[in-house]
This record gives sequence, structure tokens and C-alpha cells, in this order.
Amino acid sequence: MGSEVFYRKWRPQTLAEVVGQEAITETLRRAVKSGKIAHAYFFCGPRGTGKTSTGRILAKTVNCPNQIDGEPCNSCDMCRSITEGRALDVIEIDAASNRGIDEIRSLREKVNYAPSLAKYKVYIIDEVHMLTEAACNALLKTLEEPPPHVIFVLATTEAHKVIPTIVSRCQRFNFHRLSQRAITDKLKLICKKEGIDIDANSLGLIAHAATGSLRDAENILQQLVAYYGSQIVFEQVQAVLGSSHDSRVRQLVQCIINRDLSTGLRVINDLNTGGIDLRQFNLGLVEYLRGLLLTKSGCEEALDGTTEDKVEMEKIVANATLDYLLQATKLFASIEFRTDSYSSLPLELALVDCILSPSKGEQVTMAKAMEMAECAKSSRESIQSAQATDFPALRDKVEIQNDVITGQKVMEETKTSQDFDYLHSRWKEFIQSLRGEGSSGSLDAFLRSACEPVALKDGTLVLGFYYSFHKEKIEDAKYRHLIEKKLMEVFGQPYKIECILVDRKRKASQTKVESPLIKAAIDMGARIVD
Repeated sequence: MGSEVFYRKWRPQTLAEVVGQEAITETLRRAVKSGKIAHAYFFCGPRGTGKTSTGRILAKTVNCPNQIDGEPCNSCDMCRSITEGRALDVIEIDAASNRGIDEIRSLREKVNYAPSLAKYKVYIIDEVHMLTEAACNALLKTLEEPPPHVIFVLATTEAHKVIPTIVSRCQRFNFHRLSQRAITDKLKLICKKEGIDIDANSLGLIAHAATGSLRDAENILQQLVAYYGSQIVFEQVQAVLGSSHDSRVRQLVQCIINRDLSTGLRVINDLNTGGIDLRQFNLGLVEYLRGLLLTKSGCEEALDGTTEDKVEMEKIVANATLDYLLQATKLFASIEFRTDSYSSLPLELALVDCILSPSKGEQVTMAKAMEMAECAKSSRESIQSAQATDFPALRDKVEIQNDVITGQKVMEETKTSQDFDYLHSRWKEFIQSLRGEGSSGSLDAFLRSACEPVALKDGTLVLGFYYSFHKEKIEDAKYRHLIEKKLMEVFGQPYKIECILVDRKRKASQTKVESPLIKAAIDMGARIVD
């Protein structure tokens, strides 16, 4: 093998070789073929997705005297000089280190000179968002009135930082992250050409760790070859990436689906004592939960993976509701590992939250509630035996959950009360979101002083109106639909509305008495003392 790094050695040399950006490369190929070439292009997207490589290929194509169907021949002197980086008329500028006004002024002076050998001068400015404000304004002037023999390719990973007036003068192309399958296929090709013996599972793990960047994947492969040679096994890839076995992820997922808290805590404890990188493990867990969520939603085609993986996911989601999978995915995706040691506490807390909290719309029987309470008791003993005294927050959380889960009625009434309190606390914000809605665009003003939420029952929000005029107006089907649609947008779950008339003076006391939480407590023998 040569000493050249993989991402340079195996950089694409034609538009057809650019991985995973077919829509972009086909558009550029047709533009070159038809002679409709823009004076400036704006390539934006994540790192390692082919932006600068596409810019170089475009420079070759427009200057190749023997182009074939919009592609460079790669054999003429011009193509070879551009490929080898010695063409005087293809100028690459790193805006991160040449970001000042002086550099751009120099560029403005040079663009007026005709190309020395090529048909077009091509300026490829990488990380263009790093230019100073003064430099951007100077570049803008050139983009407004470019010489006919100049083409600009502006590349960036942060398109939002580039001033809109520059973007508006370019043809914009959005490069997206590559799929794991596309990265794996390219790695297979490299390994075949380089004589590297590595299995498909290892390549899949590398592609997953690269998070859509082909360059990152090629660098990981290069690192593995440098360390282990041309014979690489799965365990070695895991060791370098600090990731855990997929079986551990599936094991914890099964605990989540089956609400098996004690076993789930043991899995996390084993991972921690085994030195597994918990941050990396959680990334794999969230990705797997996402796959289950897509599978349950009937979107299996959006997943990367084998047929066997998809069949296994279908079996797992058969025992889970969509709401529960959504709740689990959100909980584990929101974990933040704040310390260098990556304590297992965040994972443990997320697991407890997920398993002991009923998901929206889930029917929890008394037997299930007692089972969950027993699970909480068992998990508390498990934590104590695992020296969980170092984690008082987790211990207290399990004890609180154990006390709360006493049966279906209390859980359902408490949940309803919490939802109503949440709705009531954000009511002004909700009203604000209605601004511009309605035939006159003033639905927010109509509701602001006319009503308030007074109760929530069986997914129906009861609105108390002070005057029949306002009540009858909102009961109109078109206004009712607008409000129910906005409730879904703001609060993330569907609510129907019911309109009633209330006495404005007695509203506060009625709302207090009608609280589902208070009612549930009274039914269990409590009495109001204040």
C-alpha cells in the first residue's frame, strides 16, 4: 500500500464516482453537457460529504477538451494537472486561514486576468463562512459582475453564517449526510483494492460511527489498518471505536419493552464495570430505538440494515405501543453526559423514568400497576446491592415512583391533572400562537379575554366562556377546527374542545373543586382542610 491517505487516494475523479449525491451530480453533469454553466456555485452540507471533491471535478469537466457526456476524460494534460493539484487556473482558497479583506482584494485583482491554459479560471473557496464581514462585501462585488472566464465554487459546512446576498448570487446545492449503506459500499471497494480482509459487520460499525461522513469513515479504516494491518476482525473495530456489542443494545431494548427494570439496571451496571464508553453505547441505543419507532410507524424502508435486522425489529415492536416507543426514544436521546467519567447515572435515570411512567394512551390495569410497584421494589433492592448509595438521586427517584404507582385510578387522575395544569400554565402562550389565524386574522384577540380552560376530561379540553356570543362563535366548525389543530401543534397531542358558559366571578373556585387530582384524593378518603 502507498503512503497516501485513503480519503485522498480514493477521492472521486468523475461526477459518477461521487457517493450519495446523485441528484446534485446529475444536475451538474447535464449543465456541463448543455453548456449552461453558472458563474458561481454554493455547496453546503456536513463535512466529508463531497463538496470540495465535486468542485474539483467540476473544474476538470468545464476545462476538459475531451469531455464525454458531461464528464472529464481524466487522461488529457488538463485533467491530469487538475487532479495532481498543479493547474494554475484552478485556485483553492481556505477561507479559515485567508479570511481577511486583503486576501479577497488580491483575488478581485487576479480574476480579471485571462486563464493561462484552461478555458475557465475556477476559484474553490472552502469554509467560505469564515470570511470577515469586509471580505464578504468585497467578494460580493465580484460575484455581482464576474468576468465571463471565471467560475466560483463556494463551499461551507455552516450555510446559515454566509450572508444571504452572497448565496442569492450562486446556484445552491445542499449536500446531505451519506447513508450507512453508501459508505459501506465505498469501504468495500477500498478494501478490495487495498487487499484488506475485513468482514461486513465491521464495515457497518465503521459506517455507523462516521455519522454520514465518508471522509471520517475512510480515516477510521486507515487507523485500523495502521494499527492491526490488513487482517481486521470485529472485536478490533469495537476496541478502536469504544463501542459495545449490538447484542447489549438489543438486550437493554428488550428490558425497556418488557418493563424489566432490575435486569435493565444490571445490564447498565455490567456495561459500566466493563469499561464500555456509555456515551457511544447510548448513541447506538437511540439509533436502535429510532429504528423501532420507524418500524412501528410502517416506515421500514427508511432504515439501513439487513432483512434479518428488520424482521427482528418487527417482532420486538409487536409488544410495544407507538407512544411508549416515542417516549423511550425521547428520554434516551435527551441524555447529557456531563463528566469525563461518563457516570452510568444518566442512563439509569432514563431507564427508571421510561419503565415506571405509563405512556400516553396506555391502559394500565390494577394488576399491571401492582406489577410495576413490585418492579420498583425489586429494582431498589438491586440498586442497593450494587452499591447505589453513591447515587442518592436514583435511589430517591425509585422510592418516589414506588409510592406513586398504587393503581390505575390514581395514575390516570394524576396524569389528567398534570396535563390540565400544563395546558393552563401555557394558555397565554397558546393564545399568542393563534395570532394571524381566523378569517380576520385576530382569533387570538377574540379568545384572550373571552374564556379560559376550566377542565380536562377524556382528551377533551373544556373552555369556559363568559358570554354566549363568544361561545357560539368558537363552536362554529371552522374555528373549532383551527383551535384543535393549533392545540396539536403546540402541545404535541390531539385535544377536542367543548365550550360551556361559566360565571366569571365563580370560575376560580369551580376550577379548584373540579381538579381531577383533588377528586381522586377525596374518593380515596381524603378531606380538604384548606
